[in-house]
Amino acid sequence: MGIAGGLTAASGTVLAAGEHEHDERPTSDEKPTDDTTPGAAVRVAHFSLDAPNVDVYVDDDRVLADVAYGDVSPYLEIEPGTYAVTITAAGDPETVAFEGDVTFGAAFYTVAAIGELGAETFQPAVLVDAGSALVRLVHAAPDAPAVDVYADGEPVFEDVSFTDSTDYVAVPAGARTVSVRPAGGDSASTVASFDVTLEQGTAYTAYAIGYLEPPADATDRAFTVETTVDGPMADADGSDDGSHD
Repeated sequence: MGIAGGLTAASGTVLAAGEHEHDERPTSDEKPTDDTTPGAAVRVAHFSLDAPNVDVYVDDDRVLADVAYGDVSPYLEIEPGTYAVTITAAGDPETVAFEGDVTFGAAFYTVAAIGELGAETFQPAVLVDAGSALVRLVHAAPDAPAVDVYADGEPVFEDVSFTDSTDYVAVPAGARTVSVRPAGGDSASTVASFDVTLEQGTAYTAYAIGYLEPPADATDRAFTVETTVDGPMADADGSDDGSHD
């Protein structure tokens, strides 16, 4: 399985440039990532039972060559954005199995080729991998209604009630603006908003705590969100000690 074109193989869970094979130099449209701007990392898995070996193109640049059934490529660095992805028979760019736009955020992705060509069900399944940040929500504010949580205006959790705790979900790493709203409410109904930076490969819990309407003897217990770093990374990085109004 070959790696071609201008994308770079990502090593482990760190988006650092690694050694790679290439057919041509990177194009001027490709923007290098750096340590301060989270990038995306994408790999391709061939799980289509009746498809031949395939080549994979991103914006007409061949990035993977001769991928066989059962193969999973290394992660390849790419700038977040929307790209034209084309999957063709290996060595035969005129035989196209899939062609369409795919959007990648600042996260790790697997694009898995699934389905069957003969049944016309061949398609790419685009999966966000756990290399992004993992986040869950615990609703511990007794007088708050069920809530929805948004990151940069996109829903992350919906209709979470008091005492509920969600499963972890993958969220693109990087700086995010998080807002909490009553379930079904619009942005004008936001009851809390704060900025947070999520690190790749780190798990977090966001605890909604306090009172929406504090009693007179508990004015220092107003509604807020407390975030913690969970698991092994808590010892390495420490918990986020920032409560957010």
